[in-house]
Amino acid sequence: MISAGDFRNGVTFDMDGDVFQIIEFQHVKPGKGAAFVRTKIRNVITGSVTDKTFNPSDKFPTAYIERRDMQYLYQDGSLYYFMDTETYEQEPIDASKLDDNFKFVKENMEVKVLSYKGNIFGVEPPFFVELEITKTDPGFKGDTATNATKPAVLETGAEIKVPLFIEEGTMVRIDTRTGEYMERA
Repeated sequence: MISAGDFRNGVTFDMDGDVFQIIEFQHVKPGKGAAFVRTKIRNVITGSVTDKTFNPSDKFPTAYIERRDMQYLYQDGSLYYFMDTETYEQEPIDASKLDDNFKFVKENMEVKVLSYKGNIFGVEPPFFVELEITKTDPGFKGDTATNATKPAVLETGAEIKVPLFIEEGTMVRIDTRTGEYMERA
């Protein structure tokens, strides 16, 4: 059992026969009245996102999510194919089950496939990936304002903001959770 006061991002729990995952949470202690927990939760099976408020003492059974290491192979239409690294079985997953951060995954990359009672509901890429910049504008000499950035396209087709000194062909490290440039690789 998990209490609402212990909610953290990524926690999964069972509520009313459905499995939910915490996307965002906020513990609120108003000046008057009792404290509460404001959350944004996603139904892991349907993918729907809702805002819900909980009493910190509310208790829910923990839902155990299976995370399997798989290798991303290729895309065919709206299906993405993954291979189990232990059994070498291929698993097609529909594009609707992939989050926005999947745009940082390239072929042959290791990912975690998330399932609940055999139903696959998501793919979790590594927290950090190293990708090559394929297209960006050249930086200008003397353009040294603090935190100045420019758009750049990665080898996967994703677009991010990078510092002015980054050029085409540079390998960079990306945080897939935020989609931000971290450093040169």
